[in-house]
Amino acid sequence: MPDLLGYVLWPLKWLVEMVLVAWHYVLTFLGMPQAAGITWVLAIVGLVIVVRAALIPLFVRQIKSQRKMMELAPEMKKIQAKYKGKTDQLSREAMSRETMALYKKHGTTPLSSCLPLLVQMPIFFSLYSVLSDVKKHAESGVGGVGLLSPELTQEFYDAKLFGTTSMHTTLVEAWGQPDGTGTVILLITLVVLMIASQFFTQLQIISKNLSPEAKTGQAYQMQRIMLFILPLGFVFSGVFFPLGVVIYWFTSNIWTMVQQFIVIREMPTPGSDAAKAREERLARKGKAVDAKGKVIPLEKYQAEQQRLLEEAERARASAPKRQQPVSKQRAKKQGARPSGTAAPKSSPDSPDTSKKS
Repeated sequence: MPDLLGYVLWPLKWLVEMVLVAWHYVLTFLGMPQAAGITWVLAIVGLVIVVRAALIPLFVRQIKSQRKMMELAPEMKKIQAKYKGKTDQLSREAMSRETMALYKKHGTTPLSSCLPLLVQMPIFFSLYSVLSDVKKHAESGVGGVGLLSPELTQEFYDAKLFGTTSMHTTLVEAWGQPDGTGTVILLITLVVLMIASQFFTQLQIISKNLSPEAKTGQAYQMQRIMLFILPLGFVFSGVFFPLGVVIYWFTSNIWTMVQQFIVIREMPTPGSDAAKAREERLARKGKAVDAKGKVIPLEKYQAEQQRLLEEAERARASAPKRQQPVSKQRAKKQGARPSGTAAPKSSPDSPDTSKKS
């Protein structure tokens, strides 16, 4: 049966091999041992740097998309309230049309927030395929699909990290080896660090970068649940991943964690704890954030706020005033009887002031 996934991922696997071999060549040129495991580990780290740096524009787009999704949240709630309880097909279609028109108006979609992850997954599968095939290709005496020649493939296969652990070894394989104690300890340590970095990255988002409104919805509760469920998935997957894949994933998680820390610190969600902390830091420096999200001097910010306040007061003053309805009793006291109403009849028990004594 032909390897359909291999054919689909062939271009990406070729690029992965090109970057991996290029980093290996650079490190060797700088004087590192060509067949050492640490050289191939650093080549994998270099691969992570190239891949994640290429994804930075998508990540920036993701942040902007998330901001726009927050801006249209009130309008989205109005649409949902408008069609609440309506389950007929016409209502569902109308709700879908209005939702899509709202996304088009703001220039965003929910898919934009997941774009970097969706783009990175084929690259990860390609890397996994390249590193997993090293053992099979080395034993067959062949190379990869591109620049990973048979000689380099055999060199990768023979390379050992710390002189004990092969780059193609998995935790399951090492567990059954008599001399695999060092490999088991190394792989378990890396898997634990991989899970911890992923957990901390999600934790800092939930604890610091969510607005008070976002912490009251059902999505927030799902995020809290997934915070503890996702690490379990990494435990099972990390057991079957080769050492090279585990190193790639752990390094990528470190990149994500640092990148997320910078974003939360410098571009926090409005209204979140991180946004308040940033405002306090800027205030100590005599600066503030204007309505467009730009950092400006505090004097300019105060002047802008004063101008906006004055404009709001002028708009309120020029707006037509709504005439409040007047009750009959109040109208009588003011000497103005409401039109279309008869004079109030006197009560039988009340004294008749029209008669003279």
